[in-house]
Amino acid sequence: MPNSSDAAHALENDDPPALNVLVKACAGGSRWAFETLYRATSARLFGICLHYLANRAEAEEVLQEVYVSVWLKASSFDATLASASTWMASIARHKAIDRRRARRVHEPLDTFSQLTAGDTVVDSVERERQGSAIDRCLETLEEAQRRYIRFAFFEGCSYAELAERHSIALGTMKSWIRRGLQRLGRCLGL
Repeated sequence: MPNSSDAAHALENDDPPALNVLVKACAGGSRWAFETLYRATSARLFGICLHYLANRAEAEEVLQEVYVSVWLKASSFDATLASASTWMASIARHKAIDRRRARRVHEPLDTFSQLTAGDTVVDSVERERQGSAIDRCLETLEEAQRRYIRFAFFEGCSYAELAERHSIALGTMKSWIRRGLQRLGRCLGL
């Protein structure tokens, strides 16, 4: 078992190899490693959950699910594919998106401009301009296309979910959305 003061020092300096070792130790059933890993990474992973859910209570619930997954899937972690930090962040992101899809929350486009910290005023103004252009171009679409694109891209619904929910053939749903995206691209000059 690693020395706890050495592990704490490595984690304070965000040492990816130290996190990798902790995940591998979790795979072996080390509760000490799991506790240390939680202390080192929970703030970041909670931030990811909160970013996608915008609800503290839900973010806390999802964070708990993340660590259950980390514990159960630690043996599948491969440091040659990604660092432990990246692997865990991916789990958190997917769990939060899944939760968000489950509750079907529609977020207005202008909320996205508030999510990025550290931007300059120019960045913020450019993002608002792009958001307005997207809104304007969405209005040029047929009602059904606009609605399905919003569901698919702003609420995170899959094509299969939309097709089932609206009793439309999957191929038809994909075609409608694809044609709508092509029209949006032309409208936006892409």
